Amino acid sequence: MIPGPLPLIPDIIRLNGRWRRRQPAVGCGDEALDWGEFDRRTEQVANALAALGLGRGDSLSLLMNNGIPMVEAMFGAMKAGVCVVPINLSVNDEGIEGMIQDSGARAVVATPQQRGRLDRLRGRLAAVAEGGWICVAGGEGWTDFAAWRDTAGSGPCPVEPDPDEPCNIIYSSGTTALPKGIVHSHRRRIEWAYDCGIALRYGSDAVTICPVGLFSNISWLAMLCTFLAGGRIVVMEHFDPANFLATVERHRCTHVAMVPLQFQKIVEDPAFGRHDVSSMKHMCTVGSPMHVDLKLRVARDFDCQLTELYGLTEGIITTLDPEDVVSKTASVGKPIPGTDLRIVDEEGRECPTGESGEICGWSRFVMSGYHNRPEATAEALWDDEQGRPWLRTGDIGRLDEDGYLYIVDRKKDMILSGGQNIYPADIEAVLKTHAAVFDCAVIGIPHEKWGETPLGLVVRRPGHDEVDAQALRVWANGQLGKQQRLARVEFRDDLPRNPNGKLLKRELRKPYWQ
Repeated sequence: MIPGPLPLIPDIIRLNGRWRRRQPAVGCGDEALDWGEFDRRTEQVANALAALGLGRGDSLSLLMNNGIPMVEAMFGAMKAGVCVVPINLSVNDEGIEGMIQDSGARAVVATPQQRGRLDRLRGRLAAVAEGGWICVAGGEGWTDFAAWRDTAGSGPCPVEPDPDEPCNIIYSSGTTALPKGIVHSHRRRIEWAYDCGIALRYGSDAVTICPVGLFSNISWLAMLCTFLAGGRIVVMEHFDPANFLATVERHRCTHVAMVPLQFQKIVEDPAFGRHDVSSMKHMCTVGSPMHVDLKLRVARDFDCQLTELYGLTEGIITTLDPEDVVSKTASVGKPIPGTDLRIVDEEGRECPTGESGEICGWSRFVMSGYHNRPEATAEALWDDEQGRPWLRTGDIGRLDEDGYLYIVDRKKDMILSGGQNIYPADIEAVLKTHAAVFDCAVIGIPHEKWGETPLGLVVRRPGHDEVDAQALRVWANGQLGKQQRLARVEFRDDLPRNPNGKLLKRELRKPYWQ
């Protein structure tokens, strides 16, 4: 074993700042920072936080739109040993208040678009330190971010992060109430970057476009893998299919990680085919399973490597590598090197090949636990006889004879109808083959006789308004098994998803079960 401590993310930033000083690190719009400037600014943020009295054991909440200031705040906090708490911008005010309070944040950094929301909450957030309300472009009662940063020294922050203390708290799915705060240590974050960076083929020439909110674990994946390799990121302020294509062409982007719905919008946009995207080397679809037809289309039309990644913010990563996209299209692949998985039944026994059960996984980067929720942590994690932490995913899957993983559905989304287990994902896969269906979700709704019955919620593709719900139901039921048949279909303008692209089925079910 090589002696000495494991280099953490702050060490990587400093090393790149020294040895790659004049090479680009971060860009957004017309603004760009080289590694030397990015290293200097993040050091200033770290020292400014230390001057506020923040250090190990403290948290910094970020309610920020995508941009370079958010990247500076995130990585500057890491240098100070401060836990980063990025907040999903789609959360309502009650949820924001709950997350800031639950995390114990002693400072908050915001962008002007979010300042008004926080002004309404400040009186109830007493844990925030004096001077700890910081905003890009300032504002009444706020400290200007750039001025705050630039008054601090640019030398190394005197506080060093502890490898086993929290690097971040990322709150799980949900737009209301208080979801679980998922904690990763500094050690596990850098190990995640190492393992995923190799699996996803990042190199020092990587130019990674970030079209997902920087509060999302998907963006953390893209940023950490890129920075570890010494590449650069190009941040999109917000996702737009045409602008995505133009940005790839302008910056000659090579890598991206985003959700299937974004891929779908891109390949169906009128601008697709008008821009030179030949620089793209590797694309990663993540967040929810990509339909097989879309997977094949993306792989064909972009003419680059496509990897499907399966994992939770909590941990476990499998990849369907580019070489397997055609032969194992419906699969999400195998565990990346250094990780392991099992399919287990309700009693925790390993299932035979081909039999469905809960997916459980081990990796060295599995979460430390849920913040302030020891019972939930104990339910999700257990240590095996070797002391390795295993994660119960709550997903149902199966392995084929070659060891490839197939996602069946979420355990909690399974519909129990007349004693039969019905997996909504199977019905959704049929609906998505209809030309009029852009997006869909299937949920269980109450039924007097069967207990539950499937309901299809559908977003129609533009130009297909003539397709009515009853005709679509009849068409789908003609291809489904008897127990799977839809009771009815309803049309929606859109469906709620979290930043990782997962459908928020709890919110869809709520009106029918109240």
